[in-house]
Amino acid sequence: MRRLPPLTAIEAFVAVARLGSVKAAAQELALSAPALSRRVQTLERFIARPLFDRRHQAMVPNGDGERLLAQIAPVLDQLSDALAGLTSTVEVVRLRLGVMPLFASQRLFPRLGELRATHPELHLDIDTAGHALSRLGEGLDAVIALAREVDPTLFARRLDRNLVYAIGARELLEGPNPIVRPEQLADLSVLIHRDMPDTYAAWRHAAGLPDIEPVAIDHFDSGGLMLEAAAQGLGVAFMLESHFEDANDPRLARLFGDIEVESPYSYWFVCRPRALQLKPVRLFRDWLLATLRQEGV
Repeated sequence: MRRLPPLTAIEAFVAVARLGSVKAAAQELALSAPALSRRVQTLERFIARPLFDRRHQAMVPNGDGERLLAQIAPVLDQLSDALAGLTSTVEVVRLRLGVMPLFASQRLFPRLGELRATHPELHLDIDTAGHALSRLGEGLDAVIALAREVDPTLFARRLDRNLVYAIGARELLEGPNPIVRPEQLADLSVLIHRDMPDTYAAWRHAAGLPDIEPVAIDHFDSGGLMLEAAAQGLGVAFMLESHFEDANDPRLARLFGDIEVESPYSYWFVCRPRALQLKPVRLFRDWLLATLRQEGV
């Protein structure tokens, strides 16, 4: 039998390539950074060539690394699933799902009991880290993504259509100087999600004020923290109608409700076409789409 490198070295290589740094990969694998680096070096010595370009704190796969990752990451995932299946006394199918935290907390997790009742054999590994679409097939089977559009080479189903809402503290509508005119945004900060950078631009264009500039624009990578910041009076969050409605937070109010703006962003279910051959992907996709249809989305 042809000699192979240690499985731990392959696992370390895939983790660093996927996460982009030794530190992050070491945390995921519960190793020290030096120990993980030695494992990657073991693989590089085995194949007698470097696999990464080292850029300051980042580790970026080079051409050889990209080719190797594309070939072995899916095999490593299949091995993990096979071992998990053998160690279980109950038939279990597992979906590795990438999902944004706010969608997970507002719309997915309240329904997971229904999913378990419908498909008790289906278990989810939830991943809320960023850049999920780029990790399809390399640790993720499917993704619920927030995007303007999706690469046409992927399988994608739009899950909703939304409006852009200006969301602020309810106190902004009260007091001697209530915020009721869009021009008053010039005296406030605007909060924008990094995955929805065009929401504010779309809203102010629809409001007929394309040149209005707020005091500041603050960027967030967490929708939940954006809503909390808005509730605390730290600025006006430009988010989706569903974010506001599902939050059901009495501290929050929709501002400028007479301005209707269709969001350029939608939630999508996305996977690689060949992933539809996997039972957990099909079970979850069918359940999700059926559930959203029942909700009238």
